[in-house]
Amino acid sequence: MNAKKYLKRLKIENVTHPDLTNLKLLHKNHLYNIPFENLDIHYNNKIILDFDLIEKKILNNNRGGFCYELNGLFYKFLIELGFKVKMINARVYNNQQIPGPDYDHMALIVDINGDEYLADVGFGDNFLEPLKFETGIIQKDETGYFKIIKYDKNYYKLLKSPDGIIFKESYLFSVDEEKFDNFQFMCNYHQTSPDSHFTQKRICSKAFEKGRITISDLKIIITENGTKAETILPDEKEYLEMLKKYFNIII
Repeated sequence: MNAKKYLKRLKIENVTHPDLTNLKLLHKNHLYNIPFENLDIHYNNKIILDFDLIEKKILNNNRGGFCYELNGLFYKFLIELGFKVKMINARVYNNQQIPGPDYDHMALIVDINGDEYLADVGFGDNFLEPLKFETGIIQKDETGYFKIIKYDKNYYKLLKSPDGIIFKESYLFSVDEEKFDNFQFMCNYHQTSPDSHFTQKRICSKAFEKGRITISDLKIIITENGTKAETILPDEKEYLEMLKKYFNIII
């Protein structure tokens, strides 16, 4: 892996130690600089879980990706920097608050001197800094409040709240280590099935210091300091121009 190019994409000069301070910096800057996007699905470019292909897409072609790509490449990058990290299986809750199947989502567990942290740079609007893997406590992040609770003998549940009082389910996750290939079946599903929310509309989104910008089909949504503004784009030409303007993505 070209770690120097990855660091440049994250706007970080160097990382000398695999410690918590640097993990937080890498995680936050990842969300600020590499968008969550599913554009390949809508332009008929098959997504294959191959590290070299994903590195070329994200680092050489200035693209983003969805969970398997973003967390997959981040996993390899963290290992390159000396972190102890593993891929884990997660199941995302839908609008009916029903969790999806195994390998519905990929997240990471990073071990820092015996303390474990949940890292996830591939879930869109989520925590900016890794969460300590400790059950029952409320952890405050710039994007809201989070809590991890035990679900059953196999899974933990991640919950999010805007106020620290009323929490909503985000996803279930297992702490068992997984291989990259284990996610390919659901990766195929999410880019081909009409039931997958990834096939239903194009999305490109990333956080910035004061909020988030998202282009969802022909709608731009900018949330800044808690205030949301929406703009409808007139046509495909304007859509492509906005992708370039806000994300420096050229299709």
